Amino acid sequence: MRRLVFILFPAFIFHAHQLTAQELQATVSVIANRVPSSIDRKIFQTLQASLSNFMNTRKWSNENFQANEKIVCNFSLNIDQALDNNGFHASLTVQAARPVYNASYQSALINYNDIDVAFRYVEYQPIEFNESRVQGSEPFEANLSAVFAYYAYIIIGLDFDSFGLRGGDPYFQKAQNIVNNAPESNNIKGWKAFDGNRNRYWLIENLTNSKYALVHDAFYNYYRKGLDQIYDKENDARNGILNALNQLNTVNSENPNTMILQFFFQGKANEISKAFRKAGPDDKSRALDLLTKLDVSDANLYKQDLQ
Repeated sequence: MRRLVFILFPAFIFHAHQLTAQELQATVSVIANRVPSSIDRKIFQTLQASLSNFMNTRKWSNENFQANEKIVCNFSLNIDQALDNNGFHASLTVQAARPVYNASYQSALINYNDIDVAFRYVEYQPIEFNESRVQGSEPFEANLSAVFAYYAYIIIGLDFDSFGLRGGDPYFQKAQNIVNNAPESNNIKGWKAFDGNRNRYWLIENLTNSKYALVHDAFYNYYRKGLDQIYDKENDARNGILNALNQLNTVNSENPNTMILQFFFQGKANEISKAFRKAGPDDKSRALDLLTKLDVSDANLYKQDLQ
């Protein structure tokens, strides 16, 4: 259980009366600069408030989170097109972070841009989600809550993975349930394998497929055995991070170019590079060799910092 891990750390303890049920501390932004001015901007303010309420007040798990344990996350819904009958198309940037023990620093859990979010929203309509009826009464309306619920479970799953080995499995199963029962309509994309090779379908496929099981070990080693020790046991921390990189390299060797590998490294390049700047030459060399293979888009940064 995630909160039991915190109990081990005095700096994280709050009094019992501060216990809260909700898991997320979510900031939601709705950006509609590309939408024609003929559409009343007030609808986007209402949508932003409704989504914020949906994400922050819903109970997403059976766990009780203390106030300081809430997962800090951001959702930026960038509406790029107005469709007929109160329909919209948008991209959604999802970011979440996790505290590093004994530091004020927050490490990125997810930094991902979903480019295919289509939905219908009528001002003041409630945003509702039912796990047993993901499609709701009208698929195009239900797609908005399905997408946000999906990412809520992904975030919580990754957070639990980072504190306990395979701790996120129940939440990845909930996200899988949404994919299996996702709303279907001509305008809706991102839930199917044939919609592309980097989408909601493939992300949860990678997180639940036993072929990529080592990815979950890597999340645990990177955060719990790595970053959480960086300020008092630097050598142990670097070993934890190297173990994580070796596990990801094994996955990559057996299954090249999978989505989850790119997903893992998004937002982490500076963090990883900084962790090895003071390392000995052998550790630097090992890290550089792995990182330039696994995170090709940031290879120049690693070479600049670690060579």
